[in-house]
Amino acid sequence: MTWIRPLAAHAERPCTLVVCRGCCCGDPRKNPGTDHVGQLARLRDAAAESGGRVAVRTVDCLGPCAQANVIVVQPAAEARRRGARATWFGWVMDDTATDDVVGWALAGGPGVALPPDTLDLHRIDPPEPKRPTRRPRRR
Repeated sequence: MTWIRPLAAHAERPCTLVVCRGCCCGDPRKNPGTDHVGQLARLRDAAAESGGRVAVRTVDCLGPCAQANVIVVQPAAEARRRGARATWFGWVMDDTATDDVVGWALAGGPGVALPPDTLDLHRIDPPEPKRPTRRPRRR
């Protein structure tokens, strides 16, 4: 997992872009027409230039592999305290979708700014949490 942290170590958590780069997302064999390395670099550059308002974190797998590339936009700490929740996006494979995600995060993200209408096409439901399986009781 890689973090681009806000500038001030004491600052609260900013709006965070969680970028899936596991088995399917970021895989040029699955989506050969997408510049996966360039996309991640653009996200990291935007975070670095945001003055600590946006962070980027990569994870191995977020789950909805059929909707690769997946990016989750997590609200900043203050917005989360006011009730904002993470928004999931799938099929973020071109420059336009990437720019829209970055622009929304820079505007504040969930709970602060409305996402561009174009991102409605990319919005996905988060996967259901895995429930522990019950073992039969021994008698």
